[in-house]
Amino acid sequence: MRYFRALTAADRSLHANRHLGRLLAFVAGAANAGGFLAVQQYTSHMTGIVSEMADNIALGHFMLALAGGVALIVFVTGAIVCAYMVNWARAAGLHSVYALPLMAESLLLIVFGLLGASAQTDASAFVPVTVLLLCFMMGLQNAIITKISRAEIRTTHVTGLVTDIGIAIGRLLHAKQQPAVHPEEELAALRRRLSLHVSLVLHFFVGGVLGALGYKHVGFFVSIPLAGVLLMVSVFPVLDDIRDYIKGRE
Repeated sequence: MRYFRALTAADRSLHANRHLGRLLAFVAGAANAGGFLAVQQYTSHMTGIVSEMADNIALGHFMLALAGGVALIVFVTGAIVCAYMVNWARAAGLHSVYALPLMAESLLLIVFGLLGASAQTDASAFVPVTVLLLCFMMGLQNAIITKISRAEIRTTHVTGLVTDIGIAIGRLLHAKQQPAVHPEEELAALRRRLSLHVSLVLHFFVGGVLGALGYKHVGFFVSIPLAGVLLMVSVFPVLDDIRDYIKGRE
């Protein structure tokens, strides 16, 4: 219980940030891969969506380009909602300043799982709603870990992480040739960041594999365990706020 409480506590530590980042990278990978099998579209990164918009405009597929634009707006909206929730909770002095967005994401994952039942009856409505739901969740999640870690950690796209890995390896190789240029403290911090970014990519990948397998064998209800994980790490600060509210009313 203490471990889960620390992951979303208002008072942050580097250790908690990194553990939460790995957990959210796993969840993002699972949701992204499972979502792709459900709707044949990745929703955790906007690079592909913006590129598809440009292609569709060039090809004259303006409705598809418009759909991509809506997905992009919804992703940004998720980030906006996250930032508002965090700032509102911080101004109110709540324990759940970082837990509330994750609890919201857990509830949306449950909605995603339940929406799967409608796929058989109205697939034409299910697919676009699911894409927008996943985009909103990914924007929400990426914003929360970005705010918590002060932009050190990203969890919903791998391009930046892989770029950082390449840069770090290049700097380490240069340091071996010219050790006097790079202080040991700098290299130690660089190795820690490299280890973190590699672990985030691996957690995203493992989450993607398990999410795809889960969707293949279980279906949409694979999102329920993911929601349970997020609920576990977010519920304790919320309960603390409820306890304080009740005490204040007495």
